[in-house]
Amino acid sequence: QVQLVESGGGSVQAGGSLRLSCLASGYTYRNGCMGWFRQAPGKKREGVAGIYFGGLSTVYDDSVKGRFTISHDSAENTVYLQMNSLKPEDTGMYYCAAESPPCQVVPGPSLAVGEYNYWGQGTQVTVSS
Repeated sequence: QVQLVESGGGSVQAGGSLRLSCLASGYTYRNGCMGWFRQAPGKKREGVAGIYFGGLSTVYDDSVKGRFTISHDSAENTVYLQMNSLKPEDTGMYYCAAESPPCQVVPGPSLAVGEYNYWGQGTQVTVSS
């Protein structure tokens, strides 16, 4: 059974950094895909970053390119999201998600909410100006 547990959220000022972690118990596919999503109050959940374990290809939403980095530690079964130069518009609940293989790998992992089968409970990120 797959279980995803996020941690690392918090409150920071604009320009600050946070690193989110997602421990993925029971998700040990070498060709798996995982992603980070966020949802602000009153808005739809949106994809932020995705990673394909097989070739470590990554994809980012345009709003976070150059500021966020997704990575995977296979030994720890953990996916990270390093967030730098945070902006108030980055505020929201951040969720990690996993997709049952085979997952989209060309041109990169999907950031579509509907493609992912497993979800964590979320961790709150608040960025103040």
